[in-house]
Parts: sequence; structure tokens; C-alpha cells
Amino acid sequence: QVQLVESGGGLVQAGGSLRLSCTASGPTFYDMGWFRQAPGKEREFVARIYASASSAYYTDSVKGRFTISRDNAKNTVFLQMNILKPEDTAVYYCAARHYASPDYDYWGRGTQVTVSS
Repeated sequence: QVQLVESGGGLVQAGGSLRLSCTASGPTFYDMGWFRQAPGKEREFVARIYASASSAYYTDSVKGRFTISRDNAKNTVFLQMNILKPEDTAVYYCAARHYASPDYDYWGRGTQVTVSS
């Protein structure tokens, strides 16, 4: 059974940094991404990276501040978050997709990120 386990969330002051990690059991996934959901809001896409690690995509609000990377040998994806803002406060979810899947197949349980002003 595939499991995605996130870690690295916490409480940080505005302007600070956090690094999230997500380790997947099972095969190397074609596409791994991060999503977030703030209280009272819908879940939104944050970033994604493909297995080759040659392409990464970000939502506009985090461009220049967040960096997604992956270590295929460890089946782990990272999200380095810098210059954090209070509006980044959310539960962050890791997701993984097989090549032929139209949508993400697996999701983690989430890790809380809280940015204080």
C-alpha cells in the first residue's frame, strides 16, 4: 500500500523559513506535488516536480520564495519555503501521480504550517 508521509511543518515568524519533506513508499512517481488548504478555503496547488527533476511548476504567489526538489533514490520530495508570509498559513499536503493518471493518485495526511505576523 502506498503511503505518503509529510514532515517539517511548524510555527515560524513572518520572513522565516521552513523545509517540508514527503517520503513515499512504493515506486518512483512520475509527478509529485504540494498542495495547501487554509482554514475556510479550498485546497490549492502550490508546486509540482516531475521525476526527471528537470521541470518544476509553482503557483504565482510562491514563485521566488518556494523551491520544490526531489530525491528519487529516497523517493522523497521537498519544499523549501523562504520569506514566509502569514497568508502561507495552511495545512500542506503532498501528492503523487503515476504517468498515465489524469490526476493525483495518492495523498499524504498533511502537515500544519503556521506563519505568525
